[in-house]
Amino acid sequence: MPQQHTSIQDRVLRTGLECTGIGTWAFDIASQTLTVSATTRVLFGHGIDQPFDFHTFLSLLDPTDREATTTALDTSIGSGAAFDIACRITAPGKTSHWLRLRGGVLKDDDGRPLHLGGIVIDIDEEKRLEEALRTREEHLRSILETVPDAMIVIDEAGTMQYFSRAAERLFGYSRSIAIGRNVNSLMPEPDRTRHDGYLHRYQTTGYRHIIGIGRIVTGKREDGTTFPMHLSVGEMQSGGRRYFTGFVRDLTEHQQTQARLSELQSELVHMSRLSAMGEMASALAHELNQPLTAISNYLKGSRRLLSASGLTELDKVEIALDQAAEQALRAGQIIRRLRSFVTRSETEKRIESVAKLVEEAGALGLVGAREQGVFLRFDLDPSCDLVLADRVQIQQVLVNLFRNALEAMQGSVRQELTVSNTPLSDDMVLIRVEDTGHGIAGDIRSSLFQPFFTTKQTGMGVGLSISRTIIEAHGGQLWAETNEAGGATFHFSLPSGISADFKNLPETSSDAE
Repeated sequence: MPQQHTSIQDRVLRTGLECTGIGTWAFDIASQTLTVSATTRVLFGHGIDQPFDFHTFLSLLDPTDREATTTALDTSIGSGAAFDIACRITAPGKTSHWLRLRGGVLKDDDGRPLHLGGIVIDIDEEKRLEEALRTREEHLRSILETVPDAMIVIDEAGTMQYFSRAAERLFGYSRSIAIGRNVNSLMPEPDRTRHDGYLHRYQTTGYRHIIGIGRIVTGKREDGTTFPMHLSVGEMQSGGRRYFTGFVRDLTEHQQTQARLSELQSELVHMSRLSAMGEMASALAHELNQPLTAISNYLKGSRRLLSASGLTELDKVEIALDQAAEQALRAGQIIRRLRSFVTRSETEKRIESVAKLVEEAGALGLVGAREQGVFLRFDLDPSCDLVLADRVQIQQVLVNLFRNALEAMQGSVRQELTVSNTPLSDDMVLIRVEDTGHGIAGDIRSSLFQPFFTTKQTGMGVGLSISRTIIEAHGGQLWAETNEAGGATFHFSLPSGISADFKNLPETSSDAE
């Protein structure tokens, strides 16, 4: 009866396993006979009427898993230890399928292994989910490793749990050294000492010092140097613990760029003032020279009339008139020399990039353009990018044209600003600044570049005049016309920077009245 009872229990147990989709198997070591249940056959994709022996079992295994599986079974037989194997089966015409084999060794009274036995479990869905999760994790990791901002994950104690490659480059620590250290090692004093207190206060009071708030702070590299950085911190919970993720952006280059823009703006303002003074001096020299000459002529004429009148004691009057005439002529000579000095001054020309000139001038002259709703298009040809020019002066011209264009397009339905360049003959490059503003009326086109002529209520009328003087000093020309869109297009030419011979460049001319 006990033996019959045990047999019933075994059948009940096997039935229970079969109903849950778990197959059973037994392997007689001496006879190399393999016995499997119906569920095991289904899991292996083998028909009920087909023979299923140990050789068949091995043939159904994926070739890459076959050696590892046989090694595990042999090790279990030799040591008597239990085994747990995950392997793939490849039934003909079907995709590979993951199974898990678990079991142990049955020994005789002398300890010799007699049978291997165990169960078979379908783990294909679990493996597919693991693979999908692993793929997503690798994809996410690859994204995080290529993000230019450094990423650091810390736990609620401030210990670093993750340190991206960008963080390695930024702070100088290797990942193996950084992970496990307190994040305050990346901070200078006094933040280094205070940081743990910030975390503790947040956990007890909920007061956020920087979490969820982007802020500019100072970071410290491994070599002890410090740098400005923008820090954004987010919070998450996993397994009942808090974790904080910080994204760090190095602001060193940004601050250097801002300083350079400020310096460039100061240079342009200074050059603009000098050019305005030069243009005004030139115009004054032209305008005042004529009345001074007329004064001299009137004084000389008056002297001759007095001499012809026959009046006595006119010698003192004649001397005074002569001196007045001489001083008027002397003033005219001084103004002419001043005008000559201003208009004939040499410029410091170098090989410059049109794209770079436009970019730097745009940073100053196009401030607020996007907020105004202006669409900017830089259609620059790299084949004619190099010009021979004074960088600051040409940027002054571009800034002036940009600002004029923005003012002209205020209130326009269509607001587009296009900057382009094309090659010209005679080793010149043509640069165009085109807008969609109100254009240029025919009655003002002839006066557009004259000194002190302006259509603006608050304008001085020297910007375009100065710009033309600068371009002509470079050996080029500046002119304007109305374009097809109804706006204005300003053209100016500069010597090409790729020409091998600059000897034929026109000399700076300033004698035009």
